[in-house]
Amino acid sequence: MAEPISSLHQEIMNKVYRIFHLIKSLGRGGAEVLLEEGLRFADRDHFTYGYGYFLPWKNAVVSGLEQQGGEVVCFKANHAANMILAIPRVTRFLKKWKADLVHCHLPMAGVVGRIAGQLTGTPVIYTEHNVMERYHSWTRRANVFSWKWQDWVVAVSHEVSESIKSRAGNSIPVTVVQNGVAVHSYVASPEQRKRMRVQLGIEQDAPVIGTVAVFRIQKDLLNWLKTAEIIRRRNSNVRFLLVGDGLLFNEVKAEAVRLGLKEVVHFTGLQEDVVPYLSAMDIYLNSSIFEGLPISLLEAMSMKLPVVATCVGGVPEVVVDGKTGFLVPPRDPETLAEKVSFLLSNDQLRHQFGLAGRALVEEHFSMQRMTQQLEELYLRVLEKRSLVH
Repeated sequence: MAEPISSLHQEIMNKVYRIFHLIKSLGRGGAEVLLEEGLRFADRDHFTYGYGYFLPWKNAVVSGLEQQGGEVVCFKANHAANMILAIPRVTRFLKKWKADLVHCHLPMAGVVGRIAGQLTGTPVIYTEHNVMERYHSWTRRANVFSWKWQDWVVAVSHEVSESIKSRAGNSIPVTVVQNGVAVHSYVASPEQRKRMRVQLGIEQDAPVIGTVAVFRIQKDLLNWLKTAEIIRRRNSNVRFLLVGDGLLFNEVKAEAVRLGLKEVVHFTGLQEDVVPYLSAMDIYLNSSIFEGLPISLLEAMSMKLPVVATCVGGVPEVVVDGKTGFLVPPRDPETLAEKVSFLLSNDQLRHQFGLAGRALVEEHFSMQRMTQQLEELYLRVLEKRSLVH
């Protein structure tokens, strides 16, 4: 990890640096929420932050960034080819905004940011939010082709770091900065739990299994529903809560009807504040087939929810099997259902897992820790560039 700030040159420390984040969209996904939450813990004495994105209709966190004083610009490109064509506009903006460093997120924004960084002489850091094997082959090739035009890479989990080594090699330094969450914002209350259950039409004494997810293939919500159907056969009192939206929303909802779960699965759609919905849950169920390090899991554990999750990507770095929850192989609804049913029958273990999960997140996955590590890395890269030039 980066050297302590105190060891860096005083000249570097005495300036205010302009950091420009570049990302495909600013919708309510994991990487995007990290930008909004991270700004709350940023060191404003040493850094000013700007944000650029491409998909104009995915802008859910724009207002949150602007309310905190972040400068936001949309480069208006509706697919990958148009993002490449936007490189001249991004380059002109970086010069006008006087960016000291560009921090890119996700592959196509990484490609654009690296080329713009080359054209402007601006240092570039890139965060890899997922294992590279899961990207489309064209996207992965473009990402690897432009890999050398950056100064440093951040991996959100050790699993992602290993994926980078196998796909992109060791030519660019990689530092693991695990995702964080604003733990203090995620506190359950009995009153909120009661109100949300009334709002959703869920009985106060019914066990609720839930998740928060973007409805896409990665989350494997069809097997999530198969798991629900198995649990329902064993316990007719259980209710299920799916919070989120996405391309597969209608398909997932139709599958719930086909499985006979229409009356017991509650779809909430996209929610800006997920705390009331997490408050209504008793167990958090994650069925992903691949992950970087899911923010929603950190949020659920902050709410003291016991977790049953698939053992993919960086999930085992967060969920300690048998201590904060259970880990299960992906695409295995029978085993997922078995573990959830076991937890449903054991109040003490659920409580124990919940407390251990909150303690683990507080100690290792705070947003304050994540933001500080990133800002230390910014200074390290800026110092390296200043020595070179």
